[in-house]
Amino acid sequence: MKTLILVLYVACMLLIGYYSMRKTKSLSDFFLANRSLGPWVSAFAYGTTYFSAVLFIGYAGRIGWNFGLSSLWIVVGNTLIGSLLAWLLLAKKTRQVTEKLNVMTMPEFLGARYGDPYLKAFSAILVFVFLIPYSASVYMGLSYLFDVVMGIPYVLALLLIAVLTGVYLVMGGYFAVALTDLVQGSIMFFGAIFMVFYLLAHPQVGGLSGAISNLRAINPSLVNVIDPPGFWPLFGLVVLTSLGPWGLPQMVQKFYSLKSERIAFAATVVSTIFALVCAFSAYFSGSLTRLFFTELPQMGGVPNADLLMPNLIVKVMPQAFTLIFLLLVFSASMSTLSSLVLVSSSAVVVDLFPQSWRRNSLFWMRFLCGLFVFLSLLIAFKRSTFIVNLMSISWGATAGSFLAPYVYGLYWKRGTRQAAWTSMLSGLVIAVGFSWYFGFRSQLVPLVGSLAMLVPLGIFPVVSLFSGGER
Repeated sequence: MKTLILVLYVACMLLIGYYSMRKTKSLSDFFLANRSLGPWVSAFAYGTTYFSAVLFIGYAGRIGWNFGLSSLWIVVGNTLIGSLLAWLLLAKKTRQVTEKLNVMTMPEFLGARYGDPYLKAFSAILVFVFLIPYSASVYMGLSYLFDVVMGIPYVLALLLIAVLTGVYLVMGGYFAVALTDLVQGSIMFFGAIFMVFYLLAHPQVGGLSGAISNLRAINPSLVNVIDPPGFWPLFGLVVLTSLGPWGLPQMVQKFYSLKSERIAFAATVVSTIFALVCAFSAYFSGSLTRLFFTELPQMGGVPNADLLMPNLIVKVMPQAFTLIFLLLVFSASMSTLSSLVLVSSSAVVVDLFPQSWRRNSLFWMRFLCGLFVFLSLLIAFKRSTFIVNLMSISWGATAGSFLAPYVYGLYWKRGTRQAAWTSMLSGLVIAVGFSWYFGFRSQLVPLVGSLAMLVPLGIFPVVSLFSGGER
């Protein structure tokens, strides 16, 4: 039964992709849906790209297990900073400025804003290279889930998901993504609500007060305001997951494609509620894993916190919900993967290819979508690091490079080309250099990623003031 429903769901996604392919005639259609998206679709597109298997599988389990209820600080950050403030401060301005500059991508914006084609090219390379690890982390989370819930071996699950993502996106581009986001977002929203209420009603939890007292009985630190891993690791996770979306090309793209500036308020409200429900459901459920497991699940004889949530769903939730949760995470991840592939491919076609190649731009976009999926798979096959760390390295390098020049570029005319280069390189060096120094599997990697975002925000205005000039 689960297999049949999953097959029907996949068939619907492919039909939408085929329908979208017939309406996709230009590069603008493929990448921005011709800037024609309304508030609900825009908000759900933002939310489903924000939250994926990385949240529901990697972050929810590992962070909830280690931090207990103090992981809910991440929910506060994701809701207020990652969604509410992001829409209030960036949506209208981004839509306005990118239309004025006639740009479609983050590298195009930076190149036009700072008058430097080399900055545009360098940014395009960064986008393509450093979004691959994030894509790999999403594939890993989905494949762990399919392995535990459906009994499909990890490698086979990887291949099936990759083929579906590639075919679905290559056909219809962003129009296909946007068209399915309302369906996928609805599954996420209501599935997340059901999961919280069912777990609270479970005898081993005993409601909200029971959850708190039972966690305290296991370890009093699990209900502390800040759990034993400490303030700084938690601070790093909050900053990384909340401020990161401000500088991620696949998130910023949602503001480019707004139908008009007037719809931003409605999209802000919907997006914020969506973020609150999904983030709370994931991290709260993750913290409750301590009530159902005394030790971490194992894969190949090795403890793996990434398996906590799949095992929780299979062993605790009613059988019918395992399919709902599977579709929930699958929906979230499909949207995220589609946005990652689309943005990364566009970075090459729009920002690196010479004008003479643009006649075949749709062909090259589709070809590079497939290449990006293939490279992501190579990383996911190896399983050489944790889902959380893969995502942290990717977000740290990408958002660390783009956040400062993007935000200052929107609001501050005195921002200079030299400042853009300096802040980008400093964010990149911090994210990659320190992650390599401490080890890519280190628990410090999320904190490194957050520093890669914060430090350039201070460097940019200083360099701009010393380098002078006004653009």
